[in-house]
Order: sequence, then C-alpha cells, then structure tokens
Amino acid sequence: MAINGNSDIPVLEIENLSISYFTRAGEIPAVVDFSLTLNEGETAGLVGESGCGKSTVAMAIMNYMGGNGGIVGGSIKFRGRDIVQMSPEELRRLRGKDIAMVYQEPMAALNPSMTIGRQLAEVPICHEGVDEATALKRAAELLDAVKLPDAQRILEAYPHQISGGQQQRVVIAMALLSKPSLLLLDEPTTALDVTVEAGIVELIAELSRDFGTSNLYISHNLGLIRETCDRVFVMYSGEVIEEGSIDEVFQTTRHPYTHGLFGAIPMPGSDKYAHPLVPIRGQLPLPHRRPKGCNFGPRCDHFETGRCDAGSIKLEKVAQGPRPHVARCLRWDEIDWSAYSPDVETLEPLTPGERVLRVDEMRKYYELTDKSLMALLKGRTIRYVKANETLSFDARRQQTVAIVGESGCGKSTFAKVLMGLETASEGSIRFNGDDIGDLPVEQRSPEQIGSLQMVFQNPNDTLNPSHTVGGQIARVIRKFGVASDPKEIEQRVLKLLDMVKLPRDFAKRRPRQLSGGQKQRVGIARAFAGNPDMVIADEPVSALDVSVQAAVTQLLMEIQRNSGTTLLFISHDLSVVRYLADRIVVMYLGQIMEQGTTEEVFSPPYHPYTEALLSAVPVADTAIEKRRIVLEGELPSALNPPEGCPFATRCPRKLGDICDRERPPVLEPEKGHRIACHIPLDELQDVPPVFSTKGDDDGNDPAAAA
Repeated sequence: MAINGNSDIPVLEIENLSISYFTRAGEIPAVVDFSLTLNEGETAGLVGESGCGKSTVAMAIMNYMGGNGGIVGGSIKFRGRDIVQMSPEELRRLRGKDIAMVYQEPMAALNPSMTIGRQLAEVPICHEGVDEATALKRAAELLDAVKLPDAQRILEAYPHQISGGQQQRVVIAMALLSKPSLLLLDEPTTALDVTVEAGIVELIAELSRDFGTSNLYISHNLGLIRETCDRVFVMYSGEVIEEGSIDEVFQTTRHPYTHGLFGAIPMPGSDKYAHPLVPIRGQLPLPHRRPKGCNFGPRCDHFETGRCDAGSIKLEKVAQGPRPHVARCLRWDEIDWSAYSPDVETLEPLTPGERVLRVDEMRKYYELTDKSLMALLKGRTIRYVKANETLSFDARRQQTVAIVGESGCGKSTFAKVLMGLETASEGSIRFNGDDIGDLPVEQRSPEQIGSLQMVFQNPNDTLNPSHTVGGQIARVIRKFGVASDPKEIEQRVLKLLDMVKLPRDFAKRRPRQLSGGQKQRVGIARAFAGNPDMVIADEPVSALDVSVQAAVTQLLMEIQRNSGTTLLFISHDLSVVRYLADRIVVMYLGQIMEQGTTEEVFSPPYHPYTEALLSAVPVADTAIEKRRIVLEGELPSALNPPEGCPFATRCPRKLGDICDRERPPVLEPEKGHRIACHIPLDELQDVPPVFSTKGDDDGNDPAAAA
C-alpha cells in the first residue's frame, strides 16, 4: 500500500502526542503534548539533551514502541492517515518504502551475516516486487550516488569489511532506495569525521531535492541543525519548549534552556579565558520525577517561586506568522536577553612552562607479509603500513596541544606509541628527558607509567562494571605508589571526586548507576589519580551532550590549571579544538600537514587540508558565513601511500605532477607555524578566510578579530 503524495496535505502531522512506557513501577510519561508539522520537501530538527524524548518521537513515527511503550494521547498522521490506526500489514509496507530511518549506529542497522548487496536489494524486492538483478542494479546506482567508490566491491562486501563512514553511507543509501516521502535521521553523523559528515549532509540535501523527500533530523549538534534545517524544535524533558524557524530561534532565543544550550557550545572566536563555556547546571529530571510547573525550573536562572511552579505551562507565541515562533516560558518577554550573562569566572591565560615532550622524526611502521602470487613474482613479500611518518613536534607544561585529522590519519597510533602500547620504528620520543619511543609499557618504571595517563573516548569500555567507582580510582593510587595507607587512599579518592565535581557517595556506586557524563568524569579522576605530568585525552567529549561537553571541557581546564598538567587532546571536532587548544598539529595519512598556535592554524595561510577541515565544521552562529569545501574521494591506504604529497589525491588546490612526485617542502610563515605544501607561501596567504562575518566586505576572520 503506497500512499499517494498530495502537496496540500502535510507529509507528517503530529498533534498533542503523548507517549508512555509501562513498567512494574507504573506508567512513565516519556513525551507529553508534542506537536509537529512537516510539509513536502521541508527539513525540521529536533534538539535537546539525551533523555529528552527525541528518539522516542522518531520511534513512535515508525510505530516501533516495543512491548512496554504506547501512545496514550494525540495522533501521528502521515499524508492525512493516522499511523496509530494502521494494521501491521499496512505498517510493514509503509516502513522502508514511504517512511525510512537512518540510525545513529550503522552496525546496529546492518546484518553482519549478509553482504551489503543482499541487504540493499531486499528493499526494492520487498516493497516494489522487482527481480534481484534489477534491485542490485539500483543498489549499485545509489551507492554511486552516495559517492562510494567501487560500488561492485561494496555490494559484495560484508559490513565489517568497510569503514564506519562507508557503513553510514550504505545505511543512507538503503533508506533512500525506494525514494521515501519522509526520512528520519537519528544522530546520523555523531561519530563521523567532520569531512565525512559534511559530505553526508550535502548528499542527503542533494538526494532530498531530487526525490522531494521531507527530513526530520534528530541531533544535539546545533551547528548541524542550523546548516540542514528550515525549522527547529527544542525539546526538554519530553516537551517542546521552543519552536520556530532557524533564524528566529537562533537569533532571538526566548527560552532559558535554549539560551543555555548556545552558551555551552564553542563558537568561532570563543576565548576559553575571557569567555569560558557555561554548562547548564543540574541534571535533566527523570520522567517520573518531573517538578511541578516548569520542567526546567530547578536549573533556570530566571525561576520565580509561586509562579513558575504554580501549574502546567503552555506554549506562548513569541512572534506572529503562518507558523509562529513559540516558547514554553511565562517570563520570555520579561527577561532582558541582551543584558543577561550567567555568572562565570574569567581566568588569566596560562603561561607554558618547560618542554615536557619532544617528538623528533618519529615513525611507526607495521610489517605485513604478502604471500600473493604477484608479490612472490616480484620478490617483495614484506610490505609496510606507514601509520606514522616523520612526526616532529613538542609540548610544554600547562599547555594543551591538539592533534586533529580524519580517522586513519595516525592520531591514535601515535597515542599508543606514547603510552608504550606500541614502540616507535624510528626516531625518538623524549618525555621528561627520557627517550621512551622504543620502550614498551612493561619495561617502563612505575613513575614513567604514572606520569603518562589517558582519558578514553568511551568510559563504558574502560570502567570495570563489577567494581565500585572508588575502588577503581583507589587501585591507581596504590599501583603508582601515590599512597599506601588505606585511610590516606580513601581521602585521596574523595578529593579526586571533589575535583571532578561528583558527590563523594559516588565512591560506593558502580558504573551502571552513573550517566555518560558522570562516567567520563570518573575516567578523568582515574587518569589524574597518579599525579601525571601529561594526560592524553582521546576524543573525550565527542559523544556527550553539549552541556556535559562544556562541563567536561571546563573541568579539564581547571584541573590543568591546578596541577600544571600538559594535555594532549586528540579529536576530529575542530569547534572544541579551537576553544581548548593552545597549539594544533594537523595530521593526514600519518604525516603532519600543518602545526602552529591555534590562532595561526585557524587563520590564513592554511594548508589546503586544514582549510577543508575548517570548512566542514558546522557553525551554530547565524552571524558567521563560511566557505564550503567538500572533499572528494577516500583517504588513501597507509599500505600504499602517495609518493609525493599525501593529500595530493584529494587536494582541491593541487598544482600538478609535482604534488604527485615530490614530498612538499615545509613553509614557515611565522616561527613555529609550519605548513608542508608545494603551493608558494604568498599564494596561500591570499586565500580568503574560511569564516567571515555576514556583511563584512573586507573578509576579516571573526576568530582573528576576537
């Protein structure tokens, strides 16, 4: 049953939707009084913290509520027909054909035991009754459309044989295969590189224009929502608390929660000392423990007792129009938004101390034995994966050095060598005067191990679920000889919990009793338990909500200030890097393309790769314009890297054969600012800034102006 399109009828119309889950403890209201209208070809965004009900709404649209979930009020109409009233057979035909969904984790949506081709072919075979050959042909055409190279190879591959970015593009291709009228995208780019994210966002917009698809984006990335959506719905604790066009909500924010979200994200030109990020205080209330009156009341700086907690609060019109700007706040027109600034302590800039780390011409190769017939004939049975190639940079005490680049560029490999999990093939790594590059962790002294600690991206994978939080921190204190007396260890554990702003009784809790942001704080406390001189933070905030991200970022800065620690920050999120880092090292295919202070790297002259990375960063500030540069093609293999410049195969400014044949020289526009490129320095200096302010005719970079 295909539902015929009619441009006069909204593609999606949700009215006063309420969703509950039924447990042994009773009814848990997840979403309350939710309304949304989406017309043909329109794109809307749902934003808010984890647990606010965004994904629950998407699952209700698909009617995937599970055994204990149900719609207890309101309606969901797709092209005028109520989805809730449809039979299972009607729903089966609707899903995948007229309504499709792209999930946050592509591996959860792909069957690991089936080839990509078989999974893609199932969509037109099931929904349109075409034969397998036709279905595979259409699948190959769409893989080309999503810019996957060698579509035939991808069709024959299993999901684990392709990269995460390729898996996400396969899932998008699967969703678009039957040209749906409505596409639901649940955090489709959260764990992807910014360059891959930019390409996928551009791709979805392009294919949506071709197919006339309406999109519903679910994300906590306000920059992504600004660049992709026409309207935005801000959710908090199961309710829409503000709704309007992108320009209305982003330029004239009228709810304190939305205002708090913007205060928690780094903008171009943000200064971590003069204008630090402000996390929203408190926690999202549990659905069955919502406060009386305004759900946001306990966290709001503008809360008025006896008024904001007197009863339920309705959405009020902020601005008139066919689809007005509305906010769920009694005081939206009383607050002087232009003068409002939350209390925050400004800090004096830190002065870098003595050099702690010096990396000199460090290489890391992995040896592979190639037993193929061609290799045997040529007598070249040994091949090398060149994960790191001649890395040279340093880091000083109290300094934050960021290493940025796409997945596969060698960031994490360098971290493994630094931590002693791998050893360098050539070159040296001197840490506190000792050469540790060829010293595996089992041969390092307890002092060397304790002085180099790591904060990992996913605390769920690094915290022992069967041990208490206090026990895991105490183990580090004992292991590195910081203390041995049980009472002293206990006091140190409690002080570490104080340092990361967690209640002391969390020492008795197990990881499953903590939120994602709380577990990440435990990971930070454990990393600092051994009094390290350097902490390596590998994507520590990429999967966190913006408010939790701001809190963790501020926490790292505060600990660094108090302990004098050097922070090595590994990330692909250049918004956070721009805010947090003092120096930046830009890596591509195991090599350093550019390095310098943050101001130098974020202002012309750029390396073309740095320029592309900056262009791919979603920006939530509507006053900022940026040039669009979408990189074509995939990262080359480290097993067979280009002979000349490693970026030559994707560079939009490629000069010619010299880029393919010869390694680029290192240009130095300022002392310490190095760019590895064949393009003459005067030409690189003439490149306009990636970011500019709207109406700024001279093209000044707001980051530099700030």
